[in-house]
Amino acid sequence: MKFEEKMTKLEGIIADLENNNSDLEESIDKYNEAMKLIKDCDEQLKKIETDINKIVTENGTLEDLKVEE
Repeated sequence: MKFEEKMTKLEGIIADLENNNSDLEESIDKYNEAMKLIKDCDEQLKKIETDINKIVTENGTLEDLKVEE
């Protein structure tokens, strides 16, 4: 599932929980699903951040991006 799809699903779960549209057991299941989505999104963002902080050098190897201040 793509990041955006996970976020849309998470937003739907949050809306359901805020509107009290579920009984207790269903709410707990939705909460657990939301926590898994949050963890997945966090891991995906960390990977993207790592990838962004790398650049390809002339010889094709990756190295840390150095930002001059």
